[in-house]
Amino acid sequence: MTTASITDNQGHKILNSSFLTATPFSYGSGHVNPNAAADPGLVYDLTATDYLNFLCSLGYNSSQLASFQTGYNCPSKPQDIKDLNYPSFTISQLIQSVTVSRTVKNVGSAGTYTATVEEPSGIRVKVEPNSLKFGVGEEKKFMVTFHVDTPSSDYVFGSITWSDGTRYVRSPVAVLTSNI
Repeated sequence: MTTASITDNQGHKILNSSFLTATPFSYGSGHVNPNAAADPGLVYDLTATDYLNFLCSLGYNSSQLASFQTGYNCPSKPQDIKDLNYPSFTISQLIQSVTVSRTVKNVGSAGTYTATVEEPSGIRVKVEPNSLKFGVGEEKKFMVTFHVDTPSSDYVFGSITWSDGTRYVRSPVAVLTSNI
């Protein structure tokens, strides 16, 4: 996901079926880039338990999920859905600001990655820390704060890209503000 391209093979933005510029809701993360995927640099690592915990936060209970993992029990305090360590960010009903956390794992050589943000229209995005120094196999946590400057009646899109100058690890961002 994080190494996909959001342009077509001629370098133009991906279009939807109406020949309009597509959004992440149309193309997901973009066109697969097999060469980049073979050496992504950073990954958002998830286990089966992470997905089960996510299902608990959606309202499923331990007995409904028992067939997936023997002995699994939903946490007493389910995680917030927005904090699933998934390589994209979707925030719906954003009123003022919200902070989410993610963890990335270095699966390449040691190095320093710096975050670049393409802010969705009307949304201020802050990544902390905005630079991560990794050893081989090391994991680092970062926080992203989304703040509404100008509300919108529809989703607005952007991205967060971590790069060490060679690899580019891009995460789509989708935000819907609320009038409440």
